[in-house]
Amino acid sequence: MEQRRMGRTGAPVSALTLGTRAVAAVAERDVDDAVRLVHEALGRGVTAVDVSDADGAGLAESTVGAALGDRREDVFLAVRFGDPVDRDPAHHGNGRRWMFRAVERSLERLGTDVIDLYQPAHPDPATSLDETLDALADLVSQGKIRAFGIPGFPAEELVEAQWLGSGGKSATATHAPYSILTRTAERTTFPVARRFGLGVLAAAPLAGGWLAGAYRNGSEQPRSPRVAEQPHAYDIGTPANRRKLEVADRLGRLADEAGLTLLELAVGFASTHPDVSSVVIGPRTVSHVDAYAQAAEVALDDDVLDAIDAIVPPGTHVLERDTGVTLPGLTRERLRGRVLAR
Repeated sequence: MEQRRMGRTGAPVSALTLGTRAVAAVAERDVDDAVRLVHEALGRGVTAVDVSDADGAGLAESTVGAALGDRREDVFLAVRFGDPVDRDPAHHGNGRRWMFRAVERSLERLGTDVIDLYQPAHPDPATSLDETLDALADLVSQGKIRAFGIPGFPAEELVEAQWLGSGGKSATATHAPYSILTRTAERTTFPVARRFGLGVLAAAPLAGGWLAGAYRNGSEQPRSPRVAEQPHAYDIGTPANRRKLEVADRLGRLADEAGLTLLELAVGFASTHPDVSSVVIGPRTVSHVDAYAQAAEVALDDDVLDAIDAIVPPGTHVLERDTGVTLPGLTRERLRGRVLAR
């Protein structure tokens, strides 16, 4: 598998990064199966793993730690923190107090002395960005992490982080959702990453499963654990999801014409962008790993990329809710002037 560089860190990473939400789901049924899934990805050339401490309440981290063993230094290990890991309201966020506890927990579960890339899972409006950067820089100084990143949305916060990043507080990487259905990063995150030399982990290339191949006109409603958990996001009978179904079907027909699976088209698209360091994948089975590995070898030509642009124009998205951006100014009444208007 092609090896790339994670921004100005210079660290080598594979074109695909193993995401571990699915690993945690497999481990809940059988840890040995989950370990085999990680080994299969490594065997297919994946040299980067992206794990959240909230995946399976730490189960993903302990599974990855068991799977890596003495191969730890052969893998670029990225860890996200900040999401709630249990019911304790103090166990989340991007503040120093929780961050210092969270990193120790992750190091122990992963069975390692150092994390290659440590980054918040999401922006935290309750914590100043300066405090988050200070704490992350301290973890670098302590030798517990080698580098840190921050989320790529909103893009102005990513820019602010670079302005605040003097004196060793500068982030070197970012992450954002990126798929054919969600191309907002092309006009927000990617230009900033390019300007400051940040590595980019592109997440959700299959748009939450919409580009896996099952969503085609005339097909029955796909079923999966994700569909059961979020029926509003996948019910093909709703107008918004009908729009996504139509786009997925058009992309499926384009993939057929190009002699590709829709998964290959989707992963190839995300991987082709020059600002993307690595694409985060979430296989649940060995066959899924094989399919992703094959997709990593796909190089889309200009005609196919132009055809994709005609279906979903650059820098746009099909549905706003899929962009990963939840700005306080849009969700809090006080910040939308509601209190003042009364």
